[in-house]
Amino acid sequence: MMKFVRHCLWMLLAFISASHAASEPPASLLFENVRVFDGKSSRVSGPTNVLIVGPVIKSISSAPIGNVEAEGNVMRIDGGGRVLMPGLIDAHWHSMFLATTPLVGLMSDVGYLNLLAAAQARATLMRGFTTVRDMGGPAFSLKQAIDEGFAVGPRIYPSGAMISVTSGHGDFRQMYEIPRTIGGPPTRMEQIGASAIADTPDEVRIRVREQLMQGASQIKLTAGGGVASPHSPLDVSTFTLPELRAAVEAAENWGTYVAVHAYTPRAIRTALDAGVKCIDHGHLADDATAKLMAEKSVWWSLQPFLNEGPSQFPEGSQEAAKKKEVAEGTDRAYQLAKKYKIKTAWGTDILFSPQLTQRQNAMLTVMTRWYTPAEVLIMATSTNAQLLAMSGKRNPYPGKLGVVEEGALADLLLVDGNPLEDIHLIDDPAKNLVVIVKNGAIARNSLTPANRTSP
Repeated sequence: MMKFVRHCLWMLLAFISASHAASEPPASLLFENVRVFDGKSSRVSGPTNVLIVGPVIKSISSAPIGNVEAEGNVMRIDGGGRVLMPGLIDAHWHSMFLATTPLVGLMSDVGYLNLLAAAQARATLMRGFTTVRDMGGPAFSLKQAIDEGFAVGPRIYPSGAMISVTSGHGDFRQMYEIPRTIGGPPTRMEQIGASAIADTPDEVRIRVREQLMQGASQIKLTAGGGVASPHSPLDVSTFTLPELRAAVEAAENWGTYVAVHAYTPRAIRTALDAGVKCIDHGHLADDATAKLMAEKSVWWSLQPFLNEGPSQFPEGSQEAAKKKEVAEGTDRAYQLAKKYKIKTAWGTDILFSPQLTQRQNAMLTVMTRWYTPAEVLIMATSTNAQLLAMSGKRNPYPGKLGVVEEGALADLLLVDGNPLEDIHLIDDPAKNLVVIVKNGAIARNSLTPANRTSP
């Protein structure tokens, strides 16, 4: 039945995207007269020409690039001195749960959820995010549809179902669904691939291997309490050390890594003892725990949660109270990350609100509270790409991301202005990201015809 639903979904997406798939893209793309922010340095280049052949950047030169016609059908884009930069990367995204409430996400048909997610995926790409690391949810079908050209969206590094324990973050069961029968039928959230419950090391191994079997590029476990889950106080630690070690062993057997959701020092330290390579969140970490993270050279995937703007949780709810507590730790968390020079990734963790997805760019530019504009953009491009590369051979997109250099994959943004001087240009992607390129193909080009020519 599930295969039939997926087949019908792909056929519908193919119909919707027929005009997109039918148009034959140029074999080559030449940006002329652009200034390049390469994703690594703190400045932009002088006038530069960048040639893309297929999905890869072939040549970068301050001199005219000759004989481009030998590469076949070529589209030329006059950059007019605008800045060409790498596509943005969100290191903590939930592709399937952006436009739904938890109840809708759990009760709706999977086909419907995929259609909602496909619309959100296109909007994500149009905001300039060419890659996301999906940290929990049934994103495998959406990823496949995007990769095959049936849907428009970013590259997705999927974790699959986030793995939790009974009563942990990610356990959205109602009270009438307990007690759980060991070996009994899967719960609704497990049926749709949103999350999976594992209460012993052996169950953890099974759940990890199930995600890897489906194509997970990394594994996500919830090592402590969370904001959105109804039965999960922030202060609790969930998995035991043997359970976490079982997950790490199973992931490492496949050449990839485990990332954990954790806020408190105890949850973080248990994960570190187990060999976890990435801590997602960690907003309540103390000085000693941050120092230990640095000593173990783990990644800290932080999000700039602040007590500002709209919330997806009703005022006075326990979720709103937990969100406030987490947000109050944000400033100290970034200070600790900088103090100990921890490898820090940037992400948003937007959930359950199509309105909040529109603040994805603003959650990047607000990072100038702690970093320079150049540091912010480097983090959201080449630094995040280094985290993605930790998937090793499980990397679904072999090649270099997050940089503008010869041989790198051509995920690019042409910005109408210099974001290193005015990072808030990124806040209005519809206006200022005039060309968006993913995998060498133009996803959007709002330049006037005079700025683009083809032979």
